[in-house]
Amino acid sequence: QVQLVESGGGLVQAGTSLRLSCLASGSIFDINGMGWYRQASGKQRELVAIIRNGGGTDYADSVKGRVTISRDFAANTVYLQMNILKPEDTAVYYCDARIRATWYKEFADYWGKGTLVTVSP
Repeated sequence: QVQLVESGGGLVQAGTSLRLSCLASGSIFDINGMGWYRQASGKQRELVAIIRNGGGTDYADSVKGRVTISRDFAANTVYLQMNILKPEDTAVYYCDARIRATWYKEFADYWGKGTLVTVSP
């Protein structure tokens, strides 16, 4: 059983920073990429940032320059450092990881349950 658990969300004021964490645990043979997505109320889930095994990253245009994704390979943890937060960053943030649970299984996408980030004006 694979689990992704996010933490670090909360209520913050605009202009401040927040760091989200996501720990992948359970039956994990290999991880091929991890990322963060978000879903604001009434909107579709959207990509925030991803990080590949080689360290390459991609960011949504709306967060470029304000957000940094990083990963601790040994700890199966991915982080999202968010700076200069804006009210439009308010959303539930979800962690995603492409994981192979055992050597004989294919990679599959796993999701956390999300952590709420609320940015007040």
